[in-house]
Amino acid sequence: MAEHTIFTATSFFSLAGVLALGLVAYAGAQLLLPKNAPWITRFTFIWLAFDAMIHFSFEGSFLYLSTFGRSVNTSVGPFAELWKEYAAADFRWGTADPTVVSLEILTVLGAGPMCCYILKQLVNDDPARHYWIVVLSTAELYGGWMTFCPEWLTGSPNLDTSNALFLWVYLLLMNIIWVIIPLGLMVDSYGHIANTLRSAQAAARAKKA
Repeated sequence: MAEHTIFTATSFFSLAGVLALGLVAYAGAQLLLPKNAPWITRFTFIWLAFDAMIHFSFEGSFLYLSTFGRSVNTSVGPFAELWKEYAAADFRWGTADPTVVSLEILTVLGAGPMCCYILKQLVNDDPARHYWIVVLSTAELYGGWMTFCPEWLTGSPNLDTSNALFLWVYLLLMNIIWVIIPLGLMVDSYGHIANTLRSAQAAARAKKA
């Protein structure tokens, strides 16, 4: 395995692209949500907008480069270089691994549109969003588990943790946020759903009494 430079121009532009999407998501929240929106509503909007854009742009490009006989390692172009950079840390992403591609099909075609639907509900202050947040968060957590659990069970033969960028940024940071944030949103939405159902139950009991 060839030694990989810790930080390259591709690394810079890739991470700058992620930051740019985060800034666009923040600007969207400022533009579309009421100024007095609770912080959790604003945070959820920013996360879901960022999540959707990541799914459609970064992961959408991976899906294009990894289907119909293509693979990242044999492709050219800016997005191919981006994914070759990530594939240096997790080799499966360069070879169109069928499990990874299958998960990305669900992510791009399922989770991406679901993010957009929940964003619409947030703008309209529709409390039904909490159900869909739980569904989306469960899917995100399952996708992360099925991406890495097979590796852990087999001794992680496809992961390269030899340098700090691979380990702490690509493999840890860029994946653990899709664990911590969905878990937090699930807890918040569970609270809303449970409190509403309990209030409705109490009201129904009081009406019968």
